[in-house]
Amino acid sequence: MSSNSPRRRELANAVRALSMDAVQKAKSGHPGAPMGMADIAEVLWNDHMQHNPSNPKWANRDRFVLSNGHGSMLIYSLLHLTGYDLSMDDLKNFRQLHSKTPGHPEYGYAPGVETTTGPLGQGITNAVGMAIAEKALAGQFNQKGHNIVDHHTYVFLGDGCLMEGISHEACSLAGTLNLGKLIAFWDDNGISIDGHVEGWFTDDTPKRFESYGWHVIADVDGHDPEALLKAVETAKAMTDKPTMICCKTTIGFGSPNKAGSHACHGAPLGEEEINLTKAALGWDHGPFEVPADIYHGWDAKEKGAAAEAAWNKKFAAYKAAYPELAAEYERRMAGDLPADWAAKSAEFIASVNAEAKSPATRQASLAAIEAYSPMAPELFGGSADLGCSNLTEWSGYKPMISNEVANYVNYGVREFGMSAIMNGIALHGGLIPFGATFLMFSEYARNAIRMSALMKIRSIFVFTHDSIGLGEDGPTHQAVEQIPTLRMIPNMHVWRACDAVESAVSWQQAIERNDGPSCLIFSRQGLPHQTRTADQIEAIKKGGYILKDCNGTPDAIIIATGSEVALATGAAEALSGKNIRVVSMPSTNVFEAQDAAYKESVLPAAVTARVAVEAAVTEGWYKYVGLNGKVVGIDRFGESAPADQLFKEFGFTVENVVKAVESVL
Repeated sequence: MSSNSPRRRELANAVRALSMDAVQKAKSGHPGAPMGMADIAEVLWNDHMQHNPSNPKWANRDRFVLSNGHGSMLIYSLLHLTGYDLSMDDLKNFRQLHSKTPGHPEYGYAPGVETTTGPLGQGITNAVGMAIAEKALAGQFNQKGHNIVDHHTYVFLGDGCLMEGISHEACSLAGTLNLGKLIAFWDDNGISIDGHVEGWFTDDTPKRFESYGWHVIADVDGHDPEALLKAVETAKAMTDKPTMICCKTTIGFGSPNKAGSHACHGAPLGEEEINLTKAALGWDHGPFEVPADIYHGWDAKEKGAAAEAAWNKKFAAYKAAYPELAAEYERRMAGDLPADWAAKSAEFIASVNAEAKSPATRQASLAAIEAYSPMAPELFGGSADLGCSNLTEWSGYKPMISNEVANYVNYGVREFGMSAIMNGIALHGGLIPFGATFLMFSEYARNAIRMSALMKIRSIFVFTHDSIGLGEDGPTHQAVEQIPTLRMIPNMHVWRACDAVESAVSWQQAIERNDGPSCLIFSRQGLPHQTRTADQIEAIKKGGYILKDCNGTPDAIIIATGSEVALATGAAEALSGKNIRVVSMPSTNVFEAQDAAYKESVLPAAVTARVAVEAAVTEGWYKYVGLNGKVVGIDRFGESAPADQLFKEFGFTVENVVKAVESVL
């Protein structure tokens, strides 16, 4: 499209009008950002975005992330105008129950929404993950003369995103990794909810991003199409580093009485002000009314179909030259595991059982990664500066910072950034990300972990050093409440393995799960092998199963997870005169998803004498043991001492478990 400014302004005004109208009809929302960024969006979407509204999942599309997700009517307007399956009625249902246009962009609701945004800073961080995925897949699949993975990631973000600490974590790493296909647009309007930001945000943002190793294009007029066109073209030409385009804008652009103030940030303009604004903009149309010529100016279906067809032609040539690579790329982007995955992973689990070793489960986790990564080469690892402690650096790992063909990121001390970047990698497709830290530092990552569950994506969070068993580093590093609270996140699967076999199964299940994330919890200390039959190994997948049973009806049931399973089996042996059943429950979330008959077979209602054992806070276990049952746990913070002393100090001994069982009999 030419740089005809009046025509461009008219197209941008359609975004402004739809945003004003939808927020007004909903009686809530954020009109200011869409109105302020409409000119930037018009230039980007009409001149540079490589996308196909008729196929929102085209593998080589550019990714667009609205990190300042409160301005959601911007992306909804763009999707509607360019031809995605998002109708005018959908826009009229903005922020209403079961609509495709919720208050913040939600992944899976409207086609073309690449990620859920709203918690500020996470959108830009997801975008870093998408750019990492693009770079990694390009390294793995592109061949000389065949660049089949070749697209950009574009991000809109505001002052709020830049104030959030996670943006520092992610953007610093993006510069280090030279993510040249990542281009961000800062909506520099000087306004946040509380007013003019100079009272609380005086960073020199251009210098900050230069220090990260970004190209910075400063002082771009965000309402000047010529300046914006030049900035984007320059950014795309700079392939060695990510680019930040600093766009000076007016929030609520066009509003005679509210533009440039926080009055239009998070509230409807009001009918009278909307009419005045439309008059000032020269937009002579009623609510939700867009003329045919404006639709024609925005329609991207024909151009998008042509772009995808051109790529399909390139891919056909690639497929002819490299049939195996092409088939692998198609499989990965479809999200399918290899055809031999089930058989090979089961074979590995059987071999672990046969070896009957007693490593720390973090060591068993490394063995699982070592075995599974050749079976599923889409595994893409990382650790937040603890790779040698989390044991995520397998023999075939290739860190992105020093390898053109990479399958690993050294995230540095950035737990929150790592987790949201992993979400971006998962959302991009083609890779299954896992990232690791100590369990205690899941606290830093909590909101990104929650977002993975909300979006139902396959992120795998590896947490080691799972309890007071961490030892001498003391209570600051000893997880106490983390496992139960992670279990409370809807759609999260938390696995805490008791030995190498359960570790292998938990990894297998996390990799196979395609409708949500998993947390894999591993120990620092060695844990004894538990003897099982083939049926018991299969039952691990159900989250809870009978590990040791008795003759006849149990007098009592001991339920345990992780390192405490050994205490449970030891107590059962010590209670030789009683019928004791031991249930290992590596995942309460998965166990809860089983049918009632299976749960009754493991935990029969008639057996009310129950004890649960876990080195964590006790509250959640009363669901299984009842109010008259006992829980051997820890409802206080730990101490600094060797692990064996701590377990004894806090009552995690066979003798104490025996006493607990005797007290409920």
